[in-house]
Amino acid sequence: MLLDDHRGGRLMKTVKIRDLATTIRSKNAKGFRLTFDIIFPDKETYEKVKKAHVISRELVAKLYNTPIENVVALVYYDAGCAIKATIVRPIPSGNIGDTDVFGMQQHAPLYDIEVPWN
Repeated sequence: MLLDDHRGGRLMKTVKIRDLATTIRSKNAKGFRLTFDIIFPDKETYEKVKKAHVISRELVAKLYNTPIENVVALVYYDAGCAIKATIVRPIPSGNIGDTDVFGMQQHAPLYDIEVPWN
């Protein structure tokens, strides 16, 4: 995909994060939080994504339709070539209305994150 970079109308190529990461997953972080992991195959790919500054607390809040204060952590884990985000669960695990007790089916909104890629 091509994206306007807002610097004189130049177009910049983007790649979906699902095509860059080897693992994108979600799981419970106890019963009241969800955690998301995006793991990259190598240091080079991870560093390019990190330097693009695309993944932020604001983006996670937007993707999960939650207030930014509910994004309780966003960590770039250099040693593991991974990005981890944690949010407050909208419904505690196992409560009435919860459709994913283990939190393992909540990562799909991350798949379409566009990363500038030249």
